[in-house]
Amino acid sequence: MNTHPSKLALPDLRDECLDGAECLYDPELHDGPDDGGVIEHPHDQAAREDIAKDICGTCPVRNACLDYALRTKPNRGIWAGLTVDELATLTDSRAEHEPPATDRDAYRSVA
Repeated sequence: MNTHPSKLALPDLRDECLDGAECLYDPELHDGPDDGGVIEHPHDQAAREDIAKDICGTCPVRNACLDYALRTKPNRGIWAGLTVDELATLTDSRAEHEPPATDRDAYRSVA
């Protein structure tokens, strides 16, 4: 990738995430049972998510996947090795440490 993920439009970023993503080999592992009527036992879910996180750890498109997940805020699955709850916590943490948009824009115009 020649362009930083944060600079890509969402459709382009989605394509970048899919190109070479490890999760494509077993999507159910990262997203849970495909059948909406199946209730996954919490221990089974935790074990599945741990395996999915391990796979994400070696994925060549993990950074693009993380950027995509932070921008789209998925409601299920493992993204870049993080659950949706972990992604939400990361998003909240980043928001707490970023200056308001007007401060950032003012800084850019000076720099």
